[in-house]
Amino acid sequence: MNYGSKGTRRALTAITSKKIRRRTGISSGIFNLSILTICCIVILIASLALGVYRGIIDSSPDIGDLEFSPTGVATTILDSDGNVIQTLIKSGSNREIVEYDQIPKYLVNALVAIEDERFWEHKGIDSRGILRALFRAVTSGFKETEGASTITQQLLKNAVFDGGAESNLGNMLIRKLQEQHLAVQLESQMDKTIIMQHYLNTINLGNNTLGVQSAAQRYFDKDVSDLTLSECAVIAAITQNPYYWNPIKYPENNAKRRATILDYMEEQGKITAEQKKEALADDVYTRIAEVNAAIVETSNVYSYFTDTIIRIMIDDLQTKAGYSEADAYNLLYSGGLTIQTTLNSSMQAIIDEEINNPNHYINQDYYGSPGNLLLRYGIDSYQLSVTRADGKTEHFMEGHVKLWYLNEYGGTNEDFLFDSVEDAEQCVEEYKKALLKEGDKIIGENLNVLIQPQTSFVLMDHNTGHVLAISGGRGEKTHSLSLNRATDTLRQPGSTFKVLAGFAPALDISSATLATTDYDAPYAVNGKQINNYWPASWVWPDGYVGYSNIRQAIIYSMNVVSTKIFMDVVQPQLGYQYLLNFGFSSLVENRVSSDGKVFTDLTPTLCLGGLTDGVSNLELTAAYATIANKGIYTEPIFYTKVLDRNGKIIIDNTPKSHTVLKESTAFLLTDAMKESIGVSKLFNTGISSGSFVCEIPGMSVAGKTGTASDNNDSWFAGYTPYYTAGIWMGYDDNGALSSAAISRVIWQKIMARIHEGLSDPGFGEAPEGVTKALVCKKSGKLAIEGVCDQDPRTIASPNCTFVYEEYFAKGTAPTEYCDCHIALTFCNATGKELLATENCSEDHLTTKVYMVIRDKDKLPVKEGSTESTESNSPIFGDEFVRDPNILTADEKYTVPEDVLENECNCHELEEATEDMTGESDEESTEEE
Repeated sequence: MNYGSKGTRRALTAITSKKIRRRTGISSGIFNLSILTICCIVILIASLALGVYRGIIDSSPDIGDLEFSPTGVATTILDSDGNVIQTLIKSGSNREIVEYDQIPKYLVNALVAIEDERFWEHKGIDSRGILRALFRAVTSGFKETEGASTITQQLLKNAVFDGGAESNLGNMLIRKLQEQHLAVQLESQMDKTIIMQHYLNTINLGNNTLGVQSAAQRYFDKDVSDLTLSECAVIAAITQNPYYWNPIKYPENNAKRRATILDYMEEQGKITAEQKKEALADDVYTRIAEVNAAIVETSNVYSYFTDTIIRIMIDDLQTKAGYSEADAYNLLYSGGLTIQTTLNSSMQAIIDEEINNPNHYINQDYYGSPGNLLLRYGIDSYQLSVTRADGKTEHFMEGHVKLWYLNEYGGTNEDFLFDSVEDAEQCVEEYKKALLKEGDKIIGENLNVLIQPQTSFVLMDHNTGHVLAISGGRGEKTHSLSLNRATDTLRQPGSTFKVLAGFAPALDISSATLATTDYDAPYAVNGKQINNYWPASWVWPDGYVGYSNIRQAIIYSMNVVSTKIFMDVVQPQLGYQYLLNFGFSSLVENRVSSDGKVFTDLTPTLCLGGLTDGVSNLELTAAYATIANKGIYTEPIFYTKVLDRNGKIIIDNTPKSHTVLKESTAFLLTDAMKESIGVSKLFNTGISSGSFVCEIPGMSVAGKTGTASDNNDSWFAGYTPYYTAGIWMGYDDNGALSSAAISRVIWQKIMARIHEGLSDPGFGEAPEGVTKALVCKKSGKLAIEGVCDQDPRTIASPNCTFVYEEYFAKGTAPTEYCDCHIALTFCNATGKELLATENCSEDHLTTKVYMVIRDKDKLPVKEGSTESTESNSPIFGDEFVRDPNILTADEKYTVPEDVLENECNCHELEEATEDMTGESDEESTEEE
């Protein structure tokens, strides 16, 4: 830098330069203008915000007009014809007003501790609570939030703002501002104790109760003034979310929140550590369960359909309309909704009548012939609370009774069933005699006996996805929101999965056809032998049929052929993916238990319905509805629209759909399953279709039976041109059924009544591209005239045909001829049947047809052999030792080895003699 006199003068000159001053003035003016503009914008925004705020506040309800009583409007549930089938409403009828001095201090302090710690200090709004909630939300990236509403605000929300049932964020913000404004006004005009009294008399506490008095009676069968500290904490725990914190439905959730409340009360000096310890040790939830079991509200027990609607709506109001779980619950029971359901009341009445007709529950043999009445009773639930002589309290349930009974009398699950209600009650009395000792006192007991076996039924319109009716169980329904076996219970689907997991993908994406055959013979895969369901005596000589095609495997439910085709053509991963596309949500891809055991449904027996958990009747019925709907899956729905109290649609429940199968595949499966409806025998064996009892006179029917291992589950899923229906039957404790045919008989009786008066349009013509060809049942290839139709079994029984006309999807019809039949010509000139040669006279020739077993299907028969069978899947490569004495029905008709060793040569000798003499034997005889 230049610090000389000249440099200083130059600097002073520059500072005083007009040009510089002009530049500085312009910059200063721009800056000042910018500041002024920003200030104007800020003032404008603030003015607009203030104006909006004032508008919101001015539109608030008048504090003088407020009424602190339930203002909720009943929700109406309609059937498909618009008839009211159920009304849902919060408990206004059983609400009882109590004064503040009747309410225990424990209950007031518990609610203050968990809901509004500074209730007695603030003026309606808790600024510290708001800042705390805001800080937590910001620091967690808005992943964690907590409420900041005071009890005064909650009172206004529940009593004035309909529980805060807003459908968007803007309306919620408006309500929050008005709520805060009114809270300040209310606290300036009303005593805190009166505010608390109103709050406690209007709060929703679950199970159709409003107010602490009705809640005390519902959960503890006592007045609110008699509640203990532990019981007060239970009720206070319900407030934030009456559904999730419900002490009856979710006692474990409520218990955690109760513990939190007691911790807060101790921290705030409202109780001592000893009082908290005593309250936590109280077995309060057993008492709640006992009181609940004793309250049988038979006058308003929801149907299984209504149960399902309630559960679905709680979820859909959140996922489809954006409400919180608590707000969804409030809206459903007090929002004045109108729910338009898919229920067909007349069809529901038919189902209920037939499901509960005791005359249907009669043992049926395989052909549906009646036997003994199948009517048993099981102990569904039992609760017993006993105070021992030493003062200790113990609790016992149905599991204890069952364990004692089986140890005492022996047997299995199905032996824990009784011929009458009285017998079940007698069992309990015997158990108590063995359990109780002198000085013991019963303080609570409840027994519920349920008829067995149980049944569920689902009826759908496969064209729309509408669930028209359901039955979740057999017998009188005594509780709302009880176990629904149609939607909630998972059971093993058995052979119904052969079509869905195996044959559907096999026909849909490979060259497999209904005529494709595989070899029914001894077979093992993945270390497990696959057996057919029929006894060996039904098929000569050892129970195996031999070559059978997919059509036959569907009709006669053939386990070995189904599994072989599944492993050779489909594979578990593809079958699993198809099942997902069919809508199943309970499949297990991979699960590791706590002990390290791995569970998966990606197994060879997937196609036989051997699952980790099982499936619900609803999802199985929807899957078969997909086939009935030409391969298009439509999500099953129970309602179509939900309207608010003003008639505005808040949910338009249009079902989702997607294509699972080609139309041609659905047609082929339907055609095969249609053939199973009717009396049909497999060749000349004792194997018959198990679906023939489902035939409806004058109506086309298609479907598939399913029976799980040991007869634990019996299914039939089938459809007509109009409807799809699925039925399940079994014991709740997984006992074995003595008859699997009963469910099919009931299915037929229900569907026959539902279809009365309807014409039969059939299942429609074959889709474009589907062709027909004359094929052999044994090879699946083009039939050879005079060979395949001359199988010895056809000759013996003309009804046992081996040539038939089959449908084929485009490009899959066979072009090769049968390689499973062979015709051999014999000469009987010598009186013996010898293989004919070209020298044999036609006058002595006969032709016989034999079976040919392909090399890949020839199992090792050497005793003690451990050679892997070629017919097993190469993925698993299991070793299977075949008993050398076991033959399939086809092997009986193969060419005997000695036949091939004996060829006619008598005519060759004749020719040789003629050549030597120059004359034939006949000529020389004439001359002689």
